[in-house]
Amino acid sequence: MDTVANYLKKHTEALVKDVGIEAACKLTGKSKATLGRYYSDNDEHYDRFMPIDAVVALEKAAKYPHVTSALAELQGIGLSYNERRTNTESSGGVNTDVIALSQRFAMLMSEYHQSIEDGVITINEAKRLLRETLALQQVLVEMKLHLEEETV
Repeated sequence: MDTVANYLKKHTEALVKDVGIEAACKLTGKSKATLGRYYSDNDEHYDRFMPIDAVVALEKAAKYPHVTSALAELQGIGLSYNERRTNTESSGGVNTDVIALSQRFAMLMSEYHQSIEDGVITINEAKRLLRETLALQQVLVEMKLHLEEETV
């Protein structure tokens, strides 16, 4: 088995074990045997990988996005993992997103104003600006998802 397939299978196994085999079966609608085939290193299962919708369902319940992280690493992409998980889904749609976007942008501008006041942005100030930028980016991603839902 090549290195990439082996790497993905190991991360798939980690994902299933993170969620728990019984819970993984319920979330994906797959049997234990089927889930096992997705991370089996036997030659007969070499070309079997977990479908992406099953990965999404499991990663939503997992403590860490094992497969997504592995895919990003294989492509040389760095991810910023945001552990922010709300108790309820945002149901406000695009209007709520626009308000959140303007609030986050205002917070970013406030941080920027404080940081640039003395003409020098320190490391700590840069870190705060980066955190605000990432929070703003997350709002934009959520807004994009809401817009895509409305166009389908």
